[in-house]
Amino acid sequence: MAACSAPDPPSPVAEADAFVRAAEARLLDLRSAAERAAWVHQNFISDETTALAAEANAALMGATAELAAAAARFDGAALPEDVTRKLVLLRTSLAAVAPADVALQQELAQTLADMESAYGRGTWCPDDPDPDDDACLDLPALERILAESRDTDELNAVWAGWRSVAAPLRPGYARFVEIANAGASELGFADAGAMWRSAYDMPPEEFREELDRLWMQVRPLYESLHCLVRAELGETYGTAIVPPDEPIPAHLLGNMWAQQWGNLADLVTPRGAGSGIDLTRELARRRVDPVEMVRFGERFFSSLGFAPLPDTFWERSLFVQPPDRDVVCHASAWNLDYDQDVRIKMCIEPTGEHFATIHHELGHTYYQRAYRHQDPLFRTGAHDGFHEGIGDAVALSITPEYLVEVELLGRAPDDAGDIAFLLRQALDKVAFLPFGLLVDQWRWQVFGGEVMPGQYTEAWWRLREEYQGVRAPAPRGEADFDPGAKYHVSANVPYARYFLAHVLQFQFHRALCDAAGAEGPLHRCSIYGSREAGERLRALLRMGASRPWSEALEAITRTREMDAAALLDYFAPLSRWLDEQNAGRMCGW
Repeated sequence: MAACSAPDPPSPVAEADAFVRAAEARLLDLRSAAERAAWVHQNFISDETTALAAEANAALMGATAELAAAAARFDGAALPEDVTRKLVLLRTSLAAVAPADVALQQELAQTLADMESAYGRGTWCPDDPDPDDDACLDLPALERILAESRDTDELNAVWAGWRSVAAPLRPGYARFVEIANAGASELGFADAGAMWRSAYDMPPEEFREELDRLWMQVRPLYESLHCLVRAELGETYGTAIVPPDEPIPAHLLGNMWAQQWGNLADLVTPRGAGSGIDLTRELARRRVDPVEMVRFGERFFSSLGFAPLPDTFWERSLFVQPPDRDVVCHASAWNLDYDQDVRIKMCIEPTGEHFATIHHELGHTYYQRAYRHQDPLFRTGAHDGFHEGIGDAVALSITPEYLVEVELLGRAPDDAGDIAFLLRQALDKVAFLPFGLLVDQWRWQVFGGEVMPGQYTEAWWRLREEYQGVRAPAPRGEADFDPGAKYHVSANVPYARYFLAHVLQFQFHRALCDAAGAEGPLHRCSIYGSREAGERLRALLRMGASRPWSEALEAITRTREMDAAALLDYFAPLSRWLDEQNAGRMCGW
């Protein structure tokens, strides 16, 4: 009688496929649990919800680290392209992982939750009254002062006041860096920054070079804008406060982080440039409330052929800052079950800025809905800059013609106001570019050991002066932790995505305008109501991360390279005007 032979072992392909499927199922459950805990934590900040969020995040980080380490056995194996791609995404899916040590996983999750809680609860109390006194100001209140006040002493006090909230976070951040680097090292990365840069379908150093290439395309336009703004601020505040050949004091730029300068439009728009449109005034005149502002955003996507948002979106989203509890007001889009439970969280105010932000956040929401049929590891953007860029591209269609069509404006102004409109756009979008680049430049230096904890603030301002031409309005020391005054640093959200989005949105916009058959200058194009543009957009959104980002880019733009040429085309009339205005001025810093 013949002996029974043992069954053949599974092939590497079958084994890897089974491993990935099991990993996806496990991670989907853990991601949903972490997302729900984070939602509760950010909407009901307390010691208890902080602990619950930390616990859920620790479980997710632990499982991710375990699975990523186990996946190393497939290195070098000849596997199907989709399986190989999932293994790469597994290793780069989180912004921070801890080593296999359970205690370190819990410590990292708790540290992140504590920093986010401290940021969300943060207030500044002028003259240090009782912390429970009504005089204490939270971040939205402080932001309003920076946007509206023209009193330099008040601006300086508010600017420094918010940074006092961040100073106690520095020791926790330094410990976070140690643990995150150890976790990245266990996964085979040089440090956590290299892990972030490995998520773009190219080697980490090549990604640095790609960012530099894009920055050099847009830098001349930024420097021209900077030159105009500095000169006009010098006219307002005097050249003793704003010297004509030095970086601009950060507290004068109308934004807590001097990252967008749109609130200066009334100060820096010279006579003869036209009046532009005051959308904030129009929203107030028509008494448009926060929910109706979101309805405008939904109707925009519906006009492109997208399905309406589910009832649960309207029932479960947060649109207004609650009066009875601390919440993280930073606008964000959520998908709690990675399927249909989509929401946004935002303390909406009836402003033109928030009107555009709503369109941006809904861009995330419709992206999430479009790729929900993909396998779990592919339920994300082609790269994170795509996710940020989609909503911004839609917001570029908030033109005067669009506002007339949705009855937020009586009539569209003629092209005499285009320079004012473009300048207002540039004060937000062009002014943002160097800030969008430098936040992660700083973090990569920190993760890489080039900047140690005792150098955090000095290195931050060195980069801000180098890239932005912006300086601190008062001496800063290493007892301060000014980077932590930015939500994305305290919450560990990678930031290069926003720089990329500010380039990609114009590529997307031009491609969608072409699909819509739009004529005339790019800055006057709105794709509202174009089903052809909607179909081109859906072709990108449906792919999720299932294909390399270059293929996703090709699906909408018909090119595989990120390029700032569309941004420069959009602002070409403004660029020529800036050259005229800056004639004879000393530009640069």
